[in-house]
Amino acid sequence: MLDISKIKQGTIIQLDNEPYLVMKADHHKMARGGAVLKTRLRNLVNGNILDKTFQGNEKAEEAHTEKKKAQYLYSDEDNAYFMDNENYEQFSLGSEAMGEKEKFLKEGTDVTILYFEGDPVAIELPVKMDFEVTHSPPGVKGNSANNTTKQVELETGITVSAPMFVGKGDVVRVKTDTGEYVERVQSK
Repeated sequence: MLDISKIKQGTIIQLDNEPYLVMKADHHKMARGGAVLKTRLRNLVNGNILDKTFQGNEKAEEAHTEKKKAQYLYSDEDNAYFMDNENYEQFSLGSEAMGEKEKFLKEGTDVTILYFEGDPVAIELPVKMDFEVTHSPPGVKGNSANNTTKQVELETGITVSAPMFVGKGDVVRVKTDTGEYVERVQSK
């Protein structure tokens, strides 16, 4: 059992027999009262968001999870399909479990799958990934005096803000947690 001082962002707890990821945790200390922890939790099974406040003496059960490596294969309208790297079994995760992470998936990408009670419930992407730029508006002469950016489209269909010198065909590195441009890896 975890007391409120141990519940931090990124911790996975169990409420009502379902795993929840702590997305945000704010500790508050009242003047004469006890400590309070206000959290924002995301259900790893169905993707629902829950705001929950823990009082000073409350405890939460830590979810017993397991992580395994898998390779992304493909997606359809409802699911993303993966192959376990150890036993080569294929399985799927629903779009609600994937959330925003699905837009960063490329065929053949190795990811970490989070299992709860033997079932895959969530995905962890590499911190940074490389993508080819498929569409880039031209830079306008004279716009390079400041740190100006433009919206470029990547091979997975997402758009990111990138410097004016990034063009179509370039390979750029992007942070998967924020969707921010990091650097140009390879120029066309």
